[in-house]
Amino acid sequence: MTKDNKVIAANAAFYAAFSTGDFAGMERMWADDDAISCIHPGWPAIVGRATVIGSWRDILQSPERPQIVCAEPQAIVDGDSARVLCIEIVDGTALAAANHFKRVGDDWRLVHHQSSPIAQIVEQAEEDSPSRRVH
Repeated sequence: MTKDNKVIAANAAFYAAFSTGDFAGMERMWADDDAISCIHPGWPAIVGRATVIGSWRDILQSPERPQIVCAEPQAIVDGDSARVLCIEIVDGTALAAANHFKRVGDDWRLVHHQSSPIAQIVEQAEEDSPSRRVH
């Protein structure tokens, strides 16, 4: 398996743990140190293993846990660091996501996850400027 494929597989395992509510699997996906971080949509940044893992425990155990699908993953590998850029479909809404990994032994472990809504480009009416604006 190439480096890119291994990172894509690790990314897929992250989303599988999320979609099935597998907290133990989610916890294993993350690097075992306090330098990890996460920005959930609409949340402030959180840093440190206990805080990040605690946030995932709360999300995965919630009866309102969103349904999620990862689409269009693209891996960028640079030595022992990698990131996967993708689209998350969360309860039907598209989010841009970046998952940052580091190599730990033969495995890729998450060190940062961030996702946020994707702005929509909307054409303005002709009486407005002919330029596009973001909503």
